[in-house]
Amino acid sequence: MTPKLERAIVNCFKVRHGKQVVGTDKTNLVGASLEELTSVVQDLSEPSYRARQIYAGIYCRRLRSWEQFTDLSKGLRKRLEDAYVIEYPPVAKTFESRDGTRRYLFEVSPGQKIESVFIPEEQRETFCISTQVGCAVECLFCVTGKLPMRRNLSAGEIVAQVLSLEQCRGCAPKRLNIVIMGMGEPLHNYENVMKAVRLMTDKEGMAISPRRITLSTSGVVPQIKRLAAEPVIPNLAISLNATTDAVRDVLIPINRKWDIATLLDACRRFPLEGRQRITFEYVLIEEVNDTPEDARRLVALLEGLRKKINLIPLNADPWVPLRTPSEDRILAFQKILTDHSITVYIRRPRGQDVSAACGMLAGRDQAQGDLLHPPPKPVEESALARLGL
Repeated sequence: MTPKLERAIVNCFKVRHGKQVVGTDKTNLVGASLEELTSVVQDLSEPSYRARQIYAGIYCRRLRSWEQFTDLSKGLRKRLEDAYVIEYPPVAKTFESRDGTRRYLFEVSPGQKIESVFIPEEQRETFCISTQVGCAVECLFCVTGKLPMRRNLSAGEIVAQVLSLEQCRGCAPKRLNIVIMGMGEPLHNYENVMKAVRLMTDKEGMAISPRRITLSTSGVVPQIKRLAAEPVIPNLAISLNATTDAVRDVLIPINRKWDIATLLDACRRFPLEGRQRITFEYVLIEEVNDTPEDARRLVALLEGLRKKINLIPLNADPWVPLRTPSEDRILAFQKILTDHSITVYIRRPRGQDVSAACGMLAGRDQAQGDLLHPPPKPVEESALARLGL
């Protein structure tokens, strides 16, 4: 990417951020529901149908300035401009991979950065979006888990990632897939994530099908049960990554609270429509969870579940003292699963050269992870010892 093109991309995102816009007394309406916008127009002594016009302008027409709301009177536009803005978090940097994947570094508040990833594919385009600044789960294989947990993102900050990337990429919603599996544990930010999902799926708004949105969780069982009762439910992906509690306790410490049996029980009770399946994500780590015995245990654990499995060879990073299995071990693991008639895919890394691949997001300003910028929370030697490493 040329410096001129990168400046153009960054400038198209250069906006203020947050519900209360920094440096002004104006409120950002990105993330506002129709009910909240109705309160806004009522405060302005306008009829309630004006809220629907503003709602459609923000989420359906993707308008960015009040001047563009030509269906509103000039007087109303002026009053809205005096008190409200429609703004997305600014992009601090972009990093483009050799394979076309692009990592976007958003500054959501002073000194706090998150990342979103654009993944081009032949038949569709995928956005991977974040839900928290940092993460409290501390998965051993994930660089985000090496960061401190700073805060939850607002619903507006979540949907703004989609609106921003959509605007610069020019994607049509029907070709767009959203994966909520960037920085953070989505179910630790349940209210804001579900509000964002409702805004994204509303046919009068962003109009993205729930079947094109996937939420990935490390296994927050109470919230999985809560998600099952929602009127709008995205696809569910479970970050499983181990076949015994002894190993999963180390890889994903949340397993000590909700073990594999408890997690899979919640999955068996999760409502699925038609041909819908739960995706089980399995990060393959050399000599930790990639043995034939692990593969056979995985078959047994998931028996009877409507499922597909994504095998994810570990994306190696200097912050993570674990190794990626050889291609032979990866294929041998896959064959055991396919021999038992399980639908299984190997997720090849996308954007690995710019730290955009699965498990590599850490809000870093450089293109690739390195040892010059050590993680705030390094891996404890005792954890590696428990894995026999």
